[in-house]
Amino acid sequence: MDNVLYCVSFRDASENGEAMPELLSALGYDFSSRRDAETLELLHTLYFKTGDDARNALRQIESMEETFRELEISIGKPALSELKKEDWAESWKIHFKPIEISETLAVTPSWSEFRARPGQHVIVLDPGMSFGTGQHATTKFCLSRLDRFAAEHDVSGASMLDAGCGSGILAIAAEKLGWKEIQAFDIDPDAVRIAAENAAENHCSRIRFAAASLIEFNARGMTFDVVAANILSSALLAGKEKLLSLLKPGGTLILAGILDKEYETVRAAFEAAGCRQVDTAEENQWRGGAFVREK
Repeated sequence: MDNVLYCVSFRDASENGEAMPELLSALGYDFSSRRDAETLELLHTLYFKTGDDARNALRQIESMEETFRELEISIGKPALSELKKEDWAESWKIHFKPIEISETLAVTPSWSEFRARPGQHVIVLDPGMSFGTGQHATTKFCLSRLDRFAAEHDVSGASMLDAGCGSGILAIAAEKLGWKEIQAFDIDPDAVRIAAENAAENHCSRIRFAAASLIEFNARGMTFDVVAANILSSALLAGKEKLLSLLKPGGTLILAGILDKEYETVRAAFEAAGCRQVDTAEENQWRGGAFVREK
């Protein structure tokens, strides 16, 4: 049933209404959220291409009671349903608004009449069924660090790798900010296809996309001046050696997708492997870090 999406929906009565959306984004789910006008509760809906994926997600949500307690999240019982794709296509749009990363970088959906500042690079993005609109704290961290790096260095001859590219937003930002050579990959072929479409819509032609896992990704002998990896901490730890093998000595590694309570474990692992933390920031219980590879 190619015209049907499989959904997992549940109500959220948490005092902090941002906690669950942040968690769902970090877990890599495609979802939308809306608030019930009468009860003021949030209703979250996760979207999947197969019934098996939806059922697996349902089981995962049901198994996360301890995590929910730690984050002070209170949800109702999740339920399965089906939805026509054309109905889904409109559901997330009301939650995707223009966002300014800095005076030189902004992200906006195509349907918004966003007025850019003079000299501001604007990423026009319709993510489709892939993660990455710039709204999530972890994506914003990566975008801001790419923007800062480009402001502090001459990137006209530099290289950048977007590891786990999702919508392609980081790779697109790198090209707009002036990086010469850019590669990007994601384990999901559909995400790669959407990322390539987003790049074309933004008139970006230097990005080379690939469908691969972190371990399987082949950079064809290249190492990069900057590697950005906005993926969960477990994947960062498991792929630590591969990430470092892709980074030039003296290069900058931007890591995100990390729960604040897990950050020290990630930081310690990369510092033990020869990296020095140069920057970190926390937002809504998520933390990112920038590191320089010293050896």
